[in-house]
Amino acid sequence: MGAVFLRDLTWLEAEKVLGPDSIVVLPIGAAAKEHGPHLRLDNDERLADGYARLLAGSDRAANVVIAPTLTYHFYPAFAEYPGSTTLRLETARDLTVDVIRSIARHGPRRFYALNTGVSTVRALEPAKLELAKEGILFRYTDVLAALAPVEREVAEQEGGSHADELETSIMLVLAPDRVDMSKAVKDYVPEGTGGLTRNPAGPGTYSPTGTWGDPTLASREKGRKIVEAFLCTVIAELEALSQAGR
Repeated sequence: MGAVFLRDLTWLEAEKVLGPDSIVVLPIGAAAKEHGPHLRLDNDERLADGYARLLAGSDRAANVVIAPTLTYHFYPAFAEYPGSTTLRLETARDLTVDVIRSIARHGPRRFYALNTGVSTVRALEPAKLELAKEGILFRYTDVLAALAPVEREVAEQEGGSHADELETSIMLVLAPDRVDMSKAVKDYVPEGTGGLTRNPAGPGTYSPTGTWGDPTLASREKGRKIVEAFLCTVIAELEALSQAGR
């Protein structure tokens, strides 16, 4: 079978596709996390949903069941900006484990988080270890590793990783109606450490706009290359997961 969205099925239909040969993809993308003045709070949810739709349309997504997107997770770096949400690390870990356990009881033993965050990895790795105790294989996208090769090819910005040239370029492809390039500004302080902060004297990386990088350099052409590279990484990891443990 090709990829199907779990949300579109009845439980009777779900019973037919949730088996030991299926891979369940769990998209993860924040529905409420700041992304500068030019992108919406639901940016990461749109990313996750956009990638999930592209995955569903791929002829290489055999036996894939796409679960509903997790829209709350571990995003501590953005808590200073109004509207941003984060779970505690332990809560994000347990949320991931509980969702996967619920689905795994009906047959699937292979799960993959289509992950759009960076800090989320800190919760996904312990979730992976916990699920392994129950014989459940769980893998997830490492965003920084997945984008590193294409970033070297297309990026012109001095540096950055949030609401920046790359992320804005992706959104110009996946959800252009959610981008306001007239409000995009460069905001990059390379010497900062830790989460973003609006306080120039406080700890962390100073960013009055919530951007870290230069989104003014974004383009649809760059976005298409990034999206294609990211999707290729996800599909390759799913194919490797399908063979794991056999």
